[in-house]
Amino acid sequence: MTTFVHEGDLPADVLASASSVAIDSETMGLRLGRDPLCVVQLSDGGGDAHLVKLDRTTYDAPNLKRLLTDPAVTKIFHFGRFDIAMFWLHLGVLTAPVYCTKIASKIARTYTDRHGLKDISKELLGVDMSKAQQSSDWGAGKLSDEQVAYAASDVLHLHALKDRLQQMLVREGRDSLAQACFDFLPHRAVLDVAGWEDVDIFAHS
Repeated sequence: MTTFVHEGDLPADVLASASSVAIDSETMGLRLGRDPLCVVQLSDGGGDAHLVKLDRTTYDAPNLKRLLTDPAVTKIFHFGRFDIAMFWLHLGVLTAPVYCTKIASKIARTYTDRHGLKDISKELLGVDMSKAQQSSDWGAGKLSDEQVAYAASDVLHLHALKDRLQQMLVREGRDSLAQACFDFLPHRAVLDVAGWEDVDIFAHS
């Protein structure tokens, strides 16, 4: 496994032939509109990871934006709602089509309320992930080796998780319901950015 760090944008030839790409992001916090997007990490499931350290003065990353909006590439997330909203807010692109392993887990694994990436990776893949670097300075001029390793780990197992969760969804007859949720997810993210983040638009009141 090799992790590559790219400054500003994804090289044009990287992940160019992938049909699905696992994606995650690192930010300076979890509040939309306050905390900037700093790093985007990606993997095609082949064992390597690519980290894009964004230029926060311009967010000019045309190759990354092209991948995020490519209709032929499924983007795999864990809690994609936040990442997609960040991409919409800072990169100005709506990411689609998408698959979210957290949504898949909530629909398939109704026997538990533990749907964090660490929890489902441990149960379904036997992978014990460290989250020690989750709260660290992702806006630093140079990422530490520990940050790079952490960011890569968040995408290296998403393809395998998707496969396991999809099998469970099909087994339980809930795959169509999950797909409908994935299709709506980018629009849910736009609603978050527009100010409906904490409002249930489907509620009666």
